[in-house]
Amino acid sequence: MKQLRFRFRALALIVIGLLTVAGVYGVYSVSTYGSRWFSNARNTRYQSAKRTVVQGDIIDRNGVVLATVDEEGNRVYQSNIKSRSAIVHLIGDNEGNVANGVDSFQANYLLGFETSLTERVTALLRGETRRGDNVTLTADSKLCTAIVDAFASGEVSRGKAGAAVVLNYQTGELLAMVSLPVFDPMNISETVTQNTQHPFWNRALQSTLPPGSTFKIITTAAALENLSDVESLIFTCTGATQVMDQLIRDYNNAQHGEITLARAFRVSCNNTFSQAALLMGDNALRKTAESFGFNDNFLFRDIVVENSVYPTSSRNDVEVAWSGVGQSQVAATPLHMCMVAAAIANDGVMMEPRLLSKVESPSGVVRLKYSQKIYRRALSAELAQKIDGYMKDVVERGTGTRAQVDGLTIAGKTGSAESAANGQNVTHAWFVGYIDDDAYPYACCVFVEEGSSGGSVAAPIAKTIFTYLKNNTK
Repeated sequence: MKQLRFRFRALALIVIGLLTVAGVYGVYSVSTYGSRWFSNARNTRYQSAKRTVVQGDIIDRNGVVLATVDEEGNRVYQSNIKSRSAIVHLIGDNEGNVANGVDSFQANYLLGFETSLTERVTALLRGETRRGDNVTLTADSKLCTAIVDAFASGEVSRGKAGAAVVLNYQTGELLAMVSLPVFDPMNISETVTQNTQHPFWNRALQSTLPPGSTFKIITTAAALENLSDVESLIFTCTGATQVMDQLIRDYNNAQHGEITLARAFRVSCNNTFSQAALLMGDNALRKTAESFGFNDNFLFRDIVVENSVYPTSSRNDVEVAWSGVGQSQVAATPLHMCMVAAAIANDGVMMEPRLLSKVESPSGVVRLKYSQKIYRRALSAELAQKIDGYMKDVVERGTGTRAQVDGLTIAGKTGSAESAANGQNVTHAWFVGYIDDDAYPYACCVFVEEGSSGGSVAAPIAKTIFTYLKNNTK
């Protein structure tokens, strides 16, 4: 009998334990995935609320109203077509073509689902229509427009698909997130829906592509951490490094001769970084990549970002060598590569990107205020300072000179990443960098599909961004 009681107690404890675990996981799931579930197009409560609730306004950091509801109850955006098109991937469109824009991802606020019972009863007694909360963003819509103009003014970037992201590297505030091509959310024509460049796709958050030589920031961090005396080590660049049955070549078949790691970073020598990757080994390089967030499951509060990948299978010396230069199966989004540069600027600390500045009810109740959050420490402050010097050298006298801005100290890294599109080999242009100034603590990433050279195509767009920030922010 005692044994039977013991078994019942043990079984009861197990059941209670399982229920506790299920409850804890339920709370975690709702807090983590709640916005993702709620804004899903199949959510009937979401669709019903869109028909019966007056959606709240979306406002940028400077007080510009980006989205509101007109007298007929329609969702409308800025009157200027260029302005509203520039921020369409950030805000989304009323038909839900853009995934996880603010209009849908923050629907729990905009459609009034965070409204308290007291507020709802008060509104009902007053005969008022239920209204959603107003959402103020950290984003600068004029900066987004300036970025679109910068793409359009470039001889190569004009008409190309691409993306740009701007972050405050000290706080994680997202100032800009642009994807090209843009489209008018108030006039979605058949031409837009059939565009082979897929304008509904948010390349800043959804496109995972080889980061090319911008990944050398991570390879450099791994080499400095894992290879003793690597700064005094002399590499040899003959223009091609034989690895198994393949040749690792430099952009435009450049030959750099005997070269140090610092100079290799400045001139973006593929041979050096492929050799460094082989010397330190795949595990060391992967470990450093993962310290920067590769292979992590990004679950950020304010935005949905595709996960970046450092490959973990089918590895041989060829794959490792190409990984050292940001190729092989290495893949990242522009948002994540902006975070990589931001971590170097912020003494090795990577902040979580934040987009919500404030959420306020129509009656003035503040539901949420901006709060910064550390995502992870990517590397030590000492190591970040060393790479900071390398990145400044790139802009001062290396491949990134076209990102220079008078009166600012700019650090950066260019990239020309090889990929494939429609069965053809193409080269994408990248630039990641930041302003080294506490008055302008901003990092950016510029990505141009089929843009070829990061130094000649992406860096000038970054210069436009840095110039805007210098002239328009405090």
